[in-house]
Amino acid sequence: MEFVHRSVLLLPTVEALAVRPDRIYLDGTLGGAGHSYEIASRLTTGRLIGLDRDETALAAAGARLAPFAGRVTLVHSNFADLAQVLDSLDIPAVDGMLFDLGVSSPQLDDAERGFSYMQDAPLDMRMDRTAGLTAYEVVNTWPEAELKRILYTYGEERYAPRIAAAIAARRTERPIATTLELADLIRSAMPAQALREKQHPAKRSFQAIRIAVNDELGAVERMLASAIDRLNPGGRLAVITFHSLEDRIVKTAFQEAARGCTCPKDFPVCVCGKKPKVKLITRHPIVADEAELAENPRARSAKLRVAEKL
Repeated sequence: MEFVHRSVLLLPTVEALAVRPDRIYLDGTLGGAGHSYEIASRLTTGRLIGLDRDETALAAAGARLAPFAGRVTLVHSNFADLAQVLDSLDIPAVDGMLFDLGVSSPQLDDAERGFSYMQDAPLDMRMDRTAGLTAYEVVNTWPEAELKRILYTYGEERYAPRIAAAIAARRTERPIATTLELADLIRSAMPAQALREKQHPAKRSFQAIRIAVNDELGAVERMLASAIDRLNPGGRLAVITFHSLEDRIVKTAFQEAARGCTCPKDFPVCVCGKKPKVKLITRHPIVADEAELAENPRARSAKLRVAEKL
């Protein structure tokens, strides 16, 4: 399947990075290379490092960025490992980083990837097909209590106990092998009033399982722990999130990095010695305008937060 992905908040994100033509930038989520193309086109003697754990996306990005091949380096890697990637390239720090945390449209639309509850496919959901854990293993082998936890925590699914119990009961008869089989089972476990909601009854559960399979929240936390320290002074970190769990992690990390001193308020002087690492460029997240929403409804939940290294 051709990898064509429409980048959300494209120009606001690139503008927020304040790209300078002779500096080094990192795009930790290449996807269809929409953001990377705009960054690379603004470089002269600078360099762009592009990461993606999806090899299909990496190949497509390489083709799209071919006009800038001399200033672009592509790496198959999880963005959580950005420090190791930069070390391997002998780059101590960069002047801007971008992370678009959404699942790209081709991954959602390609039935065989197993992300969709609308098309039948083997239960997979791996962003990196070389990784071991699949949705099949999560659904069929994880304890019922752990299924309930991830459905509630990662999917904010209020019917998590009912759905986890239904999965546990079904798999004693036979493995749950496909996306539509799982979606139908989730639907059957939910009360009638839940089925009258606008969104598909399996949406939250599929999100939760996908997050677990790819350790998405853990990867975001590890990325944030490294990213700020690997920015040059004045360098900017831009992160686009698509659901409240990710946004909460990013918002908290930015606020803590901007705060500095952690001493109790009643201390007359600072004894912790902690200084702010960043200043917040966006006190409130940037969201898509009506024109972008008309062209790309998937941008509706996108939030962009930006911080600058001090």
